[in-house]
Amino acid sequence: MTDAAIQPAVQPFAIVAERRADVPAREALLDRAMGHGRKRKSSEKLRRGRRPSEGLAFAARTADGTLVGTVRLWDVKAGDDGRAALLLGPLAVDPQAQAGGIGSALVRHAIAEARRLGHGAIVLVGDAPYYGRFGFSAEKTGNLAMPGPFEKHRLLALELVPGALDGVGGLIRAAGRVSAEPRTSTIAA
Repeated sequence: MTDAAIQPAVQPFAIVAERRADVPAREALLDRAMGHGRKRKSSEKLRRGRRPSEGLAFAARTADGTLVGTVRLWDVKAGDDGRAALLLGPLAVDPQAQAGGIGSALVRHAIAEARRLGHGAIVLVGDAPYYGRFGFSAEKTGNLAMPGPFEKHRLLALELVPGALDGVGGLIRAAGRVSAEPRTSTIAA
């Protein structure tokens, strides 16, 4: 059997702005990809009751419109001096479409749009080997903390503007737009 024969077929996809109509499909995708425990994570505490940063919520769709990936960025204040930053996450790809480059494309697109919109830095909690290829590292996060439990070595950052996180320390806090929609057990803000 050749490598091509064991690789899943990758459908072409496009990255587009997330729409309100995407919410049910996005939530179902997040549950499939991350499990129902995803809502107990420290990063979720920063997203709860908030809307993503303006213009920074994206969906990956196949040609037939099927949602196969999602990423959103959220406004946060990093550290005691309240530095403006973004929180990336959750990033998820439908388990049936993984290994097709969708996750990487979503991260690259999110970074490019955040930079284009003038943001200075992005933080996330994730795997350094995966996110390191996009420039994320723990170099500037050693003195930062998340609200609630988290694995310190997984708190990573990418400066979009050099020096944006120099000397930062303290708690990362929610900021940005408050959600006007009521929260339910199946729809995340």
